[in-house]
Amino acid sequence: MTLDLLPLAVAILIAIPAAGSCIGIGLSASRFLEATARQPELGPELQTRFFLSAGLLDGAFIIATGIGLWFATASPFK
Repeated sequence: MTLDLLPLAVAILIAIPAAGSCIGIGLSASRFLEATARQPELGPELQTRFFLSAGLLDGAFIIATGIGLWFATASPFK
């Protein structure tokens, strides 16, 4: 069994969650700014929730990057 496609698989494993995370945070940030513009008194509460959700979105990307790098270095499929 050869591992010719492993770099491609790792690149896909890192790229798809990165794109999803960027899109999700971008949409969330636009909605946060829109909500803060409409109701400025809710700004601090919305900001806390925005940073919490942004951290959760980034968590998926960080986990996928870790698994991809583990596959690239350890080659668990030998």
